[in-house]
Amino acid sequence: MPARRKLTTFNRGRAIAWLHDGVSKCEVARQLGVSHSVIVRLNQRFQTTNNVEERPRSGRPKKTTPREDRFIQRQALQHRATTCKVIRGQLREATNINVSERTIDNRLHDARLRSRRPAVRPLLTRAHRRARLAWSRRHLRWTRRDWAQVLFSDESRFNLYHSDGRRKVWMREGERYEDDTVHERVSFGWGSVMVWGGGFSLHQRTPLYHVVGNLTGQRYRDEILAPIVLPTLQQIGPNAVFQDDNATPHRARLVNDYIQQTGVVRMDFPACSPDMNPIEHVWDELDRQVRANHQPPRNLQQLLQMLQQEWQAIPQAFFTKLMNSMRSRCGELERKRGGHTHY
Repeated sequence: MPARRKLTTFNRGRAIAWLHDGVSKCEVARQLGVSHSVIVRLNQRFQTTNNVEERPRSGRPKKTTPREDRFIQRQALQHRATTCKVIRGQLREATNINVSERTIDNRLHDARLRSRRPAVRPLLTRAHRRARLAWSRRHLRWTRRDWAQVLFSDESRFNLYHSDGRRKVWMREGERYEDDTVHERVSFGWGSVMVWGGGFSLHQRTPLYHVVGNLTGQRYRDEILAPIVLPTLQQIGPNAVFQDDNATPHRARLVNDYIQQTGVVRMDFPACSPDMNPIEHVWDELDRQVRANHQPPRNLQQLLQMLQQEWQAIPQAFFTKLMNSMRSRCGELERKRGGHTHY
């Protein structure tokens, strides 16, 4: 069925002339690219009023033409960080049409364009892309059994309070300062908790370790690698592989020496590649579970306890799903030629 579109005055006149010459309504509709019902209604209106002009419509007419609407959309798509105020000025300069910023916003909404906070990702240099692409090619043919031997790890920091000014609440008139509609915040989040987690593989999971203060290479070796990582790798089996990122404490000389002395097989993980580390999804899930608690933490000790409890409460099936995604992650990275992926 042809897409419905508005007939111009000229085409309405052509349609009536064709009908007068004996052309069928279906053929007229086909020639003009409209549905049969459009021609039927047009003919009925002409028989009644002897006029092809449309009846006056209720409502305020649009202040912009379709061509001007396309101009507005094009400016937003070519300059993604632009504002309605800037587009308004560009439209006035190009067409001498003066509209409000609200009109610009409405036209963008009509085109399903919304202003949203952009996602943040690491800046990738050409060397980063080459390293990521080489890594994906080395692991592209790994099977589920191969990935089951990998122990993924990472550190993350959790704030006691979020300082996000974008939070919104539903309220009625006069309820702006009610307790249920006020978001209480404190400066600087009242501190944070840094944890090391890693520890997870297809069938293993280490405890969530609280990192107090700055993590140095020596502390990383003495507090994490020796008491936590090595026993877990031994449980995985003789073909276990340890993954950690390229943070400074992880690549300290004494850490590298310890890795070699103990015979740990370390994965050569590319820099700036959080999208290839499935534990990033675990941190997001952990934060969601803590924030969803009916009794949010009031101090850092409570926050740490909740983090450790929710870490253990995450079902193993969640980790298994992440592990099973590694082959598709490598495939996506291959298709992107080392660029950013959607993971």
